[in-house]
Amino acid sequence: MQHASRQSLSNDWLICDDSHLFAQLTEQLYLELTQFSYYRATPIKILLAEREPVRFLAGFLAACAVRCPVFLCNPDWTKQEWQQVFDLVKPDLIWGLGTRNWGQGDKGTREQGNVFFSYPHSGLIMIPTSGSTGKIKFAIHTWETLIASIRGFTEYFHLNQVHSFCVLPLYHVSGFMQFLRSFTTGGNLVILPFKELESGQIEKIQPSDFVISLVPTQLQRLLQNPELTRWLSQFQTVLLGGAPAWNELFEKARYYNIRLAPTYGMTETASQIATLKPDEFLNGKDNCTQILPHASIKICNEQGKDLKSNQIGNITIYSQSLALGYYPNTWENQAHLQVDDMGFLDNQGYLHIVGRNSEKIITGGENVYPIEVESSIRATGMVTDVCVIGIPDQLWGQAVTAIYIPKNSNTSDIEIRNLLKEKLSKFKIPKIWIPVQTLPRNSQGKINRQQLHQIATKFLQNRLTH
Repeated sequence: MQHASRQSLSNDWLICDDSHLFAQLTEQLYLELTQFSYYRATPIKILLAEREPVRFLAGFLAACAVRCPVFLCNPDWTKQEWQQVFDLVKPDLIWGLGTRNWGQGDKGTREQGNVFFSYPHSGLIMIPTSGSTGKIKFAIHTWETLIASIRGFTEYFHLNQVHSFCVLPLYHVSGFMQFLRSFTTGGNLVILPFKELESGQIEKIQPSDFVISLVPTQLQRLLQNPELTRWLSQFQTVLLGGAPAWNELFEKARYYNIRLAPTYGMTETASQIATLKPDEFLNGKDNCTQILPHASIKICNEQGKDLKSNQIGNITIYSQSLALGYYPNTWENQAHLQVDDMGFLDNQGYLHIVGRNSEKIITGGENVYPIEVESSIRATGMVTDVCVIGIPDQLWGQAVTAIYIPKNSNTSDIEIRNLLKEKLSKFKIPKIWIPVQTLPRNSQGKINRQQLHQIATKFLQNRLTH
């Protein structure tokens, strides 16, 4: 892998609207920041909330070249979320949110930029994460942590150059790392909004050279279109992450010969630390991943004792790509990260995720992991989406509750329950069923559990009053 970045910026590597403005904008912003920084004793804290990909990337690279701390932001955050961010960061400069009007010059120019980069940079890179609570935090990364992730990726897939097809938001770790993999290895980067891809607006590229990243709901939607399914089957690798997938989706992808690579990772690890290779997926493996070269994993019990193969426990991650902490605080121990996920390593060293510790439902003294129940409900073919949570219950401690979108308006939960009897133990079958029209998921497919509990509480209150 080429460990240094492109020594000068050109326009031909980036394929998206207004890509010819990229070098010009980066140069312009670099000069502005250099002048602005000259009179300041402390680095400029920048909130980067640009909606346009070219402006976002130009702003990011200019900020890094001047070694400014840069916070990647979602321009669609609510007013309340933005207030959280302003209070936390106290920024010196905000790019986006209608605060700038760049690139209005001659659109025919293809100037070469003269901004030079040499790794590592001292400027910190803050990547947003909200978890399941909805409260925004920023994981603190550096060029070293991000490059460690890229090195692990290229070694694992035996790639010198990474050509990425990006349909995910650049402010999110899953989209951002696609840009960095291409930029630092001399590969090409296509950026296309998912809605445009779904409507059939496909860039003229050779998919067999490219890696594309999707979340499960995006893959599901693309597989409903025969033309896009054929197109997707030509890709070198289709990374799948962001939220748990389900068996029916895996089976469909395998049927259409999609070179799927299910991944496990998070913002705090600079994207994936474990992935299943496409050939293994096509040969029948799923629901497990292999650890990438830059990381290792331990499975421990609640007392911190290492567990043997096939024993379920808490996951602890050791990786060179770990974040330093959550802004503005660094973690005391940056050598490892104990996460909320539960899982086990099998005899071959593959990682299996069984669910999140905080989402575990204890009903009548039995442990239930929502992922297993959700997967079984999806496999009935009677729902288009489902989430399972535990609701406080006087008799059971917690009642297993399914909040679901029925495939047909006349679908009965009794029919679904009958199908589940052969697949799940009695205590795992939801006692409460709540049909809804939509589920509160973000653009990465992650569910907002706080909102789920609000939906369930309102449903149960209405049931009591009627």
